[in-house]
Formats: sequence, structure tokens, C-alpha cells
Amino acid sequence: MTRTFQAASAGDTDESDSGGDRGASGLSRRSFARLLGAGAAAAVGGAGLASTARAAALKLAPAALSHGAPLQGLPAAGAAKGGAGAVVRLSANENPYGPSPAAFDAMRDAFSVTCRYPDEQVTALTEDIARLHGVDAAQVLLGAGSSEILNLAAVAFTGPGRPAVAADPSFESLARHARRHGAETLAVPLAADFRHDLPKMLAAAPDPGLLYVCNPNNPTATITPKADLRALLGKAPERTMVLVDEAYFHFVDSDDFETVIPLVATHPNLVVTRTFSKIYGMAGLRCGYAVAQPAVISRLREHQAFDSVNILALAAARASLRDAEQVSRGRRLNREVRAAVCAELDRLGYAYIPSSANFMMIDLRRPVAPVIRELRQHNVEVGREFPALPHHLRVTIGTADQMQAFLAAFNQVVAGRG
Repeated sequence: MTRTFQAASAGDTDESDSGGDRGASGLSRRSFARLLGAGAAAAVGGAGLASTARAAALKLAPAALSHGAPLQGLPAAGAAKGGAGAVVRLSANENPYGPSPAAFDAMRDAFSVTCRYPDEQVTALTEDIARLHGVDAAQVLLGAGSSEILNLAAVAFTGPGRPAVAADPSFESLARHARRHGAETLAVPLAADFRHDLPKMLAAAPDPGLLYVCNPNNPTATITPKADLRALLGKAPERTMVLVDEAYFHFVDSDDFETVIPLVATHPNLVVTRTFSKIYGMAGLRCGYAVAQPAVISRLREHQAFDSVNILALAAARASLRDAEQVSRGRRLNREVRAAVCAELDRLGYAYIPSSANFMMIDLRRPVAPVIRELRQHNVEVGREFPALPHHLRVTIGTADQMQAFLAAFNQVVAGRG
């Protein structure tokens, strides 16, 4: 059962032309490049890296696969130019530039040990992460993406009489697992600025098993200010776990944001999750982790299957942590392309929620579900509908070419400028 708490007050965010310089959107290739500025060249460089990465991936695969159909989610031939049959996938907040080249090298090398269980590699990555965050290895738990950690937390800390409390809308995975475990889930509407309403979340139940804070939040790409999050941790009951999901941590530029991993030392009821799916481009490999005090990690591990993270993902994750350029390049490309998209939306007169992540929500001023279907007919896949924000369209920030394809389709479907 899911209950929604209403706010107390009334107030509670391709290029597809066929030879000409201007696409159906009215946005020319030159004008979009000007919006990107120096970032346009960087984005092209990033796309080149993605192409290199895809080529490396095919070298890892059996020869038969390399001659088959394109892998699902990867562009077909001609996709960069908006060719026929190309699908622009902007639906799952994925990193369009893919993993680090070092990650591909590490996976290729790891094939020689895929006949072994990954015990040593689990230990090695756990120690790498512990050093990164200045914690003990006993405070780190790996998972098949941070989604597995959310599942474990729902099983470990919620149940009949111990509800899960989350914002509405937010990432739904934890609440879904809590319901399957017999727990009530309490959905608290976002505040007027589309951020978590932490006081209302804290007051939603007298004895919640878990408070879930996605920061930055999915789908709104908004942050919870550091002072507000510290206040929540200071007021939450000792037996209520607070899980802060930092999947999109690396994309944040705001000075009003901070990771709460250092606060684990003084808050026994705090769990922080991270993932290699986003900035590290490893969504299909499934690797994430939690940081908490040792007793909490032990409690989570009790519900985990053995060896849930595969040996290739472990190798890729270790290599990615050593490639600092993967993070800085990904942040830069995302920031520059996002800014160009925002500038074009401003020109078109469409409002959007300011984004601190690799996706954004655009206010269409009309129901979003039909638009999602129509964009799909234009070979553009965008995010699903979020009932709490029925007029907002979630769009992943892709490459410069992909976002120009989106804007062309957007103009035809929404702005009626085909």
C-alpha cells in the first residue's frame, strides 16, 4: 500500500535535416555549435571515445556477435547523422559516452580469470573504495548496481509496522521492494521548488523503518541542500535508517551540495549508496556500493546473494576509479551540452527544472504521456511518465548530436513547428 501525504499549503520544474544547414526544429547546426562553444568540439571528441569504446567492446565479443544486429541501446549505422532507423535513447539517464577505455582494457584482461569466483576482486575493489572515502573496508558493501543495495535496505530495515518514506516523485525501486516485503510506503510530495520536503518526510510516520533521500533526485535532478540534510540526520530517530542515494553525485556543481559519506562516522543510522552506472558509463555491467558503519553493512550483507557482482564489472570498476579523466570529461561534456539545450528551450519559451544531473525535466504545459508516444514515433526515446508531475518530460542529456535530434523532434511534436 502506498499513501501520499498532501502538502499543507496550496503551493508545494539532430540533426535530422537531409543536406541543408537547418533542421526541422529551426535550430541550425551552426547555431547549436555556437551554443556549445568550446564544448562542441569536446562533445565530438567524447563521441569519438564512445565509438572507440564500442569498437573495443566488439573485440571482446565472439566474432558472430560483431557481425550481427546492433546491440540494444546503441545507435544503428548512421545514427550520428539521424539516419533512417536510428533510435536516440534519452530514457534511462545513461552515460552516452560509455565506460573508460581503461575499463575496456581491464575487462579484456579479466577474461582469463572468468572461470574463477570473484572473491579476490571483490576484496580489491572494496579496499579501493574504502581508501577513496577514507573509511574501513568493513564499511563498504558492493552490489549489482546501487539498485541491489536499495533492495537489501528495504528487506533489512522495513516491514509490517516499519514503513518506508520517500519523496513523490523519486526513484521508485526502494519503495517497490519495501511493498513486496510487506511494508507500507509513504509518498511525500516535493516542496514548491521540486526538492525533498524533509520536515514532512520526517513527520510522515512515528516510527519509520527507512527514510529514502535521492540526492540529486531522480526524476527532478534537484539537490537537497547540505544544511537541510544535516538537519534531517540530526532529527531522525536512532532506529530509523536514512538512506541517501548519491547515484548522480558526480554531476553536481552547486556549492549548496555535499556528499554525506563523511557523516557516516557520526551517524550509525546512515547508509550512502553510489553507482558505477552513471558517470562511469557502466549501466549494463551492474556495479554499485554502499558506505555505512560496519554493523549496518553486516545487516545488509545477511540478505545478499553470494558473488552478486561479476568479475568483469569488478575489473572495469577498479580501472574506472583510477581514470580521473573519465569523471572530469563526463562532467564537462554533460554540463556543456545541457547548457546548450537549456538555451534552446529558453528561446522556445519552455520552462524546465534547473538540473544538477545528467537529465532534466521540461514543463510541457500539457499531459506528457501522448508526447512520449509521439516522440517515440520520431525515433526519440525519453523518460517515462511520473504521475506526480504529469506535465513534465524527463530527458537524459545525450551527446550534442543526440540532443539536436531530440530538439528537432521536440519542435515537431510539442512546439508544432515541423
